[in-house]
Amino acid sequence: MDNQPSDGLPLPRRYGAIVAIIFGIAMAVLDGTISNVALPTIARDLYASPAASIWIINAYQIAIVVALLPLSFLGDMVGYRRLYQYGLAVFTLTSLLCAFSDSLEMLTFARVLQGLGGAALMSVNTALIRLIYPQRQLGRGMGINSFIVAVSAASGPTTAVILSVASWQWLFLVNIPVGIVALVLALRFLPANGARSLASRFDLPGAVMNALTFGLLIAALSGFAQGQPALVTLSEIAILLVVGTLFIRRQLRQPVPLLPVDLLRIPLFSLSICTSILSFCAQMLALVSLPFFMQSMLGRSEVETGLLLTPWPLATMVMAPLAGYLIERVHAGLLGALGLAVMACGLYALAMLPAGSADMDIIWRMALCGAGFGLFQSPNNHTIIACAPRNRSGGASGMLGTARLLGQSTGAAMVALLFNLFATQGTHISLWLAGSLATLAALVSGLRIRQPRTQD
Repeated sequence: MDNQPSDGLPLPRRYGAIVAIIFGIAMAVLDGTISNVALPTIARDLYASPAASIWIINAYQIAIVVALLPLSFLGDMVGYRRLYQYGLAVFTLTSLLCAFSDSLEMLTFARVLQGLGGAALMSVNTALIRLIYPQRQLGRGMGINSFIVAVSAASGPTTAVILSVASWQWLFLVNIPVGIVALVLALRFLPANGARSLASRFDLPGAVMNALTFGLLIAALSGFAQGQPALVTLSEIAILLVVGTLFIRRQLRQPVPLLPVDLLRIPLFSLSICTSILSFCAQMLALVSLPFFMQSMLGRSEVETGLLLTPWPLATMVMAPLAGYLIERVHAGLLGALGLAVMACGLYALAMLPAGSADMDIIWRMALCGAGFGLFQSPNNHTIIACAPRNRSGGASGMLGTARLLGQSTGAAMVALLFNLFATQGTHISLWLAGSLATLAALVSGLRIRQPRTQD
């Protein structure tokens, strides 16, 4: 089973391989959201303050951001299958460590390790999909991946039902059986790389500079969002600019760079990454501000708000697989531009909601946003992976995940800024800005139509 077929896996084996990917990526995405719901319970149980308990979330997210590109680089060197298997093992074992943590410090440390395991899964999952599916059906694989991410993100808050029948530790313990099954499937069915990266050794100085660059960026954005002193934020930005400049200069001299500047020179790739950052920034602006918008301006309760947010991910779940099929026939730039234009219309419609709106007025607007985002996401991911050389699929996969996290972090920070600047209109302005960013993303996506369709 180690010989990689020239164009995807045969069908019986393909099913086992894609299930291994589904289980792994679902766990990694879910664990980025389930702790949000359980945070007050965990903080109370560990005698931690609400402010300190935020590190349970931040530790996981920062570990993923700083590790994505180094691990994708390592995947190009040692093989995507091997790195994914190690990621599953680390994620499963550290989930057990999270469950048995008896202090905030121990849980935070365990979440850092769990984030490293999650980064290994996220860094190469789309590169593996490229090996699992025949080139002509790659869009379907990306559609399934987008569908699973949407389902997992939507399911995160609903896992709070576990807290009604069990302790918070079970939020992590449920990963153990799932992780074991995924690891067995990964050992049995995942394909090996054909071509490997030309890099002869791991760029350790580059990895350290990458961690500092992205770590400082996320720390500055998060600190700003949480109202840390301006001097601290400015200091973080100053160090970020120095380290980031040195990092980029080093990468430009590398034959196989850890930060994939070689891929960013491909116009179709760089346009798709830019589109991804803008779209996820718009999405996060909306999803962070909408609960405040619905409760403070539309008068909905917390439960009603949660239900009214659900049409967005549900519509994305429906559209993502369909978009995966359409990419086989329609240019990704056109699909992306259309999807983002639909999303922008939905966001503008939400921003113009009158105070006395009925639930259906909100639901169809949310569904419009989700459908547009789902129509865009699968083709965009397909393009990012398919336009990279096969031996750089790991770098493309890592950059895809990095773009998503950068967009989300920036969007969250923008909401905080607007809330501080506009005390009463912050939620409203956030939705207008989200619509504007989605419109800009649609225009950038449209520029890709002039580029030739990706060929493997």
